[in-house]
Amino acid sequence: MNRRRLLMLGAAGAVLAGCADGSSRTPVRLAAGEAGGFYHAFAGLVVAAAERAGKVRIERLTTSGSRENLRLLADGRADVALTLSDSVGEATSGAFALGRVYENYLQLVVRADSTVRAVGDLRGTRVSLGADGSGAASTGARMLWAAGLDPANDVVASHHPLEVAVRALAAGEIDALLWAGGVPTRLFDIPARMRLVSIGELTGPMRERFGPAYDHVQIPADVYPGGAAVQTIGVANLLLAAASLGQAQAAAIVELLLYEADSLVPNEAAGTQFLDGRSLITTGSVPLHPGAAAVYREWHG
Repeated sequence: MNRRRLLMLGAAGAVLAGCADGSSRTPVRLAAGEAGGFYHAFAGLVVAAAERAGKVRIERLTTSGSRENLRLLADGRADVALTLSDSVGEATSGAFALGRVYENYLQLVVRADSTVRAVGDLRGTRVSLGADGSGAASTGARMLWAAGLDPANDVVASHHPLEVAVRALAAGEIDALLWAGGVPTRLFDIPARMRLVSIGELTGPMRERFGPAYDHVQIPADVYPGGAAVQTIGVANLLLAAASLGQAQAAAIVELLLYEADSLVPNEAAGTQFLDGRSLITTGSVPLHPGAAAVYREWHG
């Protein structure tokens, strides 16, 4: 994003002039994700940083993930929401971005003794494709299509929350699970009892069929202690805001992203982070909230 666009977005502040900025005593409701996952951990750090700074109060909402977060944002039950960038669509009409914050890693997990070595090997198996309401649920279907599998017919798909899926995998009730999150994810017993399947070769087919939201990334060796390096697919996370979020509140949150970045790195964030002004503003088709744009203009000078 260039300076000209930032200035144009700043002018858009007039659109929200009628929206109250609110008070630091009124909590901003942040739709996060499942307990044990990256979104939930990151949101907790944002809440703590906001408490220290004292400019805005933030309340973390535990959810099933991106798609539920977008519904809460659209329904006015959340003020700010984390979402995978490939979940952005009509559901975000009228919403603004506060920033692109981290890269999520698609992790296809099987038992250590599984014969599954590639996505194509999932034909006829039982797979949990993320919880209902999660971004992984739709991304997982896209991954299967890219590998030449029909999600409705070639696998027995289920949609379990992460903790339930991990227990089901260990018990042999499912054969694989897909998770979109940071690395390492603490619930994965890799490499002792579980193993990651390489899916990086599907990045190109997914970009060709579904758009540029997908990046070829590597989970380095020993991110899971003793685990091998694995090629996989990255999807950026966006922090979105409802149009009704006050400019002062939006600005206070962006200041946390810029100036408290070191305190916003969960243990699950061994991968790519975008917590600097140059990367935060690359929010694709979603325009910056005017309150956010003002802070980024000041940061860029």
